[in-house]
Amino acid sequence: MNPVRLTTRLKSPHRFKAGLLAAGLAVSLAFSGLAEARDVTITTRLTQYRGDGAYLALYLTDSQGSYQRTLWVAGKKSKYFKHLKDWARGSKRNRSEYDGLTGASITRGETLTVRVDLDERLIDSGYQIRVDTAVEDKRDIPADLIAPLTREGMGKPVTGKGYVKQLTYRF
Repeated sequence: MNPVRLTTRLKSPHRFKAGLLAAGLAVSLAFSGLAEARDVTITTRLTQYRGDGAYLALYLTDSQGSYQRTLWVAGKKSKYFKHLKDWARGSKRNRSEYDGLTGASITRGETLTVRVDLDERLIDSGYQIRVDTAVEDKRDIPADLIAPLTREGMGKPVTGKGYVKQLTYRF
């Protein structure tokens, strides 16, 4: 067997410097994009309601209340997602909107904690975290909770109007 020997030949030192400059610029741009993302932990606690497990949709809306992005869906059976009315309408229950963002339903008194990456520019710009809830044989509650995404609101509990006892977020 003949060993293969790889060699690199630089024809010009200027090409090498241009390549380094381009690589440095690409890395810089990549890290500047990462610097704008903010890790946000959202904790949602349910009330002590009577009934089965709850389905929840946590999602982001803009300053006009228009759906922007799914953050998490608690409840695995997608046939019940239609009961999360505002989220279902906004996301159009498009699988690509919630793929990889689902988990088991939770029940009375339990706490759901999720971590998401949000663009830094969304904070203090009118965006909101919303939660729709539904429980089998009980009423569905669209916009059970609306929490403005602000630095001032960080860590302060927001009370829901139905199955959600409170929601807090931290970044």
